[in-house]
Amino acid sequence: MSVTPAQPTPAATPGPTTASLPTREQVRRAPKVVLHDHLDGGLRPRTVLELAGEVGHALPADTADDLATWFAEAADSGSLERYLETFAHTVGVMQTAAALTRVARECVEDLVADGVVYAELRWAPEQHTEAGLSLDETVEAVRQGIDEGCAAAGGRIVVRQLLTAMRHAARSSEIADLAIAWRDRGVAGFDIAGAEAGFPPTRHLDAFEKVKRANGHITIHAGEAFGLPSIWEALQWCGADRLGHGVRIVDDITVAEDGTVHLGPLASYVRDKRVPLELAPASNVQTGAAASIAEHPIGLLTDLRFRVTVNTDNRLMSRTSMTDEMADLVEAFGFDLDRLQWFTVNAMKSAFLPFDERLAIIEDVIKPGYAALRAEG
Repeated sequence: MSVTPAQPTPAATPGPTTASLPTREQVRRAPKVVLHDHLDGGLRPRTVLELAGEVGHALPADTADDLATWFAEAADSGSLERYLETFAHTVGVMQTAAALTRVARECVEDLVADGVVYAELRWAPEQHTEAGLSLDETVEAVRQGIDEGCAAAGGRIVVRQLLTAMRHAARSSEIADLAIAWRDRGVAGFDIAGAEAGFPPTRHLDAFEKVKRANGHITIHAGEAFGLPSIWEALQWCGADRLGHGVRIVDDITVAEDGTVHLGPLASYVRDKRVPLELAPASNVQTGAAASIAEHPIGLLTDLRFRVTVNTDNRLMSRTSMTDEMADLVEAFGFDLDRLQWFTVNAMKSAFLPFDERLAIIEDVIKPGYAALRAEG
């Protein structure tokens, strides 16, 4: 076990002053990387309304504004299970190839407008076959939408898919096969998602073994609503390369009255092995994993130099964007452009993309983009 002196948060140091912190507009223009963004959690409210009208899906609101409010309020309950219920309406209108393509294309457009230069979009193909689509047809439809969005952006963004299996279902082995089959056609890796309590990742060992044997990439929702056992199983049994959320790793960290920080064995392993944490502050507050943005463990985890990344999770349900997430962190913790660049480089280093392509985005896009913003003064 390791004992590490606590480091002061950036807001408490004599470094960045309010005057030197980035403005919201600068944050919007800063290059960003998002590793944890759910395709079915980021629809435009107007699109949900229009697609629902086409297929006769009943919604809890009649206007785009009212629908956006309903999603945010339903998700803002402090319960992950209640949060997940909102997806019945987004998934319900994403059952045709045309709908999947439209949602994927609009997602890319929205990310580009938000300054995102690399994104991994996760979604569960098994949830989009109710109208007769095969699993392969769902992946192809999403790929088409991503390709259309990237083409319209003129090379300003790279987007890949993460195929997710639902942890309460029994199709994970099938989805692992799908992720392997589409690996060279825009699919970056494999994930499991859904309520953690009662559905440990070890229920899906066969699927993870398939992906590992094929030299594939794995990220697992772990350490969000459930604690250290979920993280431990994801890493030591299932071979996760990244932790989807992982915020509960703080349960293995204690801070003494004198400021000394003690890392337990799992926290030490996660930090020492540079396991990326896909933190999503706004979502973590909604699901009760953190009391507020200002009290989010991202401050402590950043000080301790964990491999911290910043993500949106579900932009519709949390009424958020990468700009919102980073601007909130600037306000809560006094993070300056150097810190935002650090988060972004962390994420790009951790992306499921070939090394040379990751390096090119870091050196040719991210670093010059932040340098230009710093030059503005």
